[in-house]
Amino acid sequence: MFILHNQRVKMKKTFAFFTLGFFSMLASAQDLPSSRKIKNTLRLTNQYFMDKWPDAGKSIFTNIERPSNIWTRAVYYEGLIALYATDKKKEYKDYMLQWGEKHKWNLRAGANTRNADNQCCGQTYIDLYLMDGKKHPERITAIKASIDNMKQSSKIDDWNWIDALQMAMPVFVKLGNLYNDTSYFNRMYEMYAFTKNKHGGNGLYNKIEHLWWRDKDFVPPYKEPNGEDCYWSRGNGWVVAALARTLEELPTSDPHYGEYMEDFKNMCAALLPLQRPDGYWNVSLNDSNHYGGKEVSGTSLFIYGFAWGINKGILDKAAYSPSIIKAWNAMTAEVVHPNGKLGYVQGTGKEPKDGQPVGYDKTPDFEDYGLGCFLLAGTEILRLK
Repeated sequence: MFILHNQRVKMKKTFAFFTLGFFSMLASAQDLPSSRKIKNTLRLTNQYFMDKWPDAGKSIFTNIERPSNIWTRAVYYEGLIALYATDKKKEYKDYMLQWGEKHKWNLRAGANTRNADNQCCGQTYIDLYLMDGKKHPERITAIKASIDNMKQSSKIDDWNWIDALQMAMPVFVKLGNLYNDTSYFNRMYEMYAFTKNKHGGNGLYNKIEHLWWRDKDFVPPYKEPNGEDCYWSRGNGWVVAALARTLEELPTSDPHYGEYMEDFKNMCAALLPLQRPDGYWNVSLNDSNHYGGKEVSGTSLFIYGFAWGINKGILDKAAYSPSIIKAWNAMTAEVVHPNGKLGYVQGTGKEPKDGQPVGYDKTPDFEDYGLGCFLLAGTEILRLK
């Protein structure tokens, strides 16, 4: 059965490779918009959100009230700080500072939290601390205490869902660099390795197909309606982003740098042939009929990773740039509303059926993380120009 499965995987990838080659030839006739047009699109989409949420500390009301330093908003600020790096508008920095100040630079559930979602805001807190010359230690007091508490315990199984990798791994790296303390890197790897190799029985990473099951609920024997494994688009997008953001700042001397790099490259190679002809990825990567269609958050995260890989000389530009061009041109033409709102963003959840249906005029339960993913992609693509 194992041999037959391997043969089936190879046949599927071979077919996808030739299909991709055909559509890559079509995409080669396209090009990215000018840097000015890309930047204008990013400004438009971001301004829509800032206008909608002028008070950066205002609570978010959906089915319940939540503070605005939760993971969804923290991902948006990852995108905004990336935009600010390429477009230094004072109002962007002011908006980020307002967010941190109104939350007193604290985390949801406080400094004792172990939850990666609650720690995601720490990425921006640390970046703003560094940006202002380390003059405001209050910005990192809570996030450092939270990670230090985890580091000082023996528990390493907290990241039992793959989204957690993007939410927390960059925080560990940033603190390790800030304090020149490799114990942050070591604990990060222990937790990453447990998620990869242990959670759900044998780990959440399929070492044959180089994709991740979102959590233990989706490891085999769970299958999609077409009989394939369930690989959720945005979940795998979180891992691509986690690896890119970790490798961006992790010293190359780290003993596990090579493993992270190998996982990143293998994931990108697995994702490339799964792109739809129209430029998007389905929410269910291996089942185009299970809520298939346009979706922005996963697509943005994948091309963010591809663009980062090209910019770092890790991925082959000729192989990956047609995919980026196809996705970015599709999203800017079909997803961005005239006022900057983004359509086709899947709402929060953990699998293809959640937050459905997505559509051009559908507003997800949270608009912030989809924009954050889009801003990450666009700002990295700007560096390709």
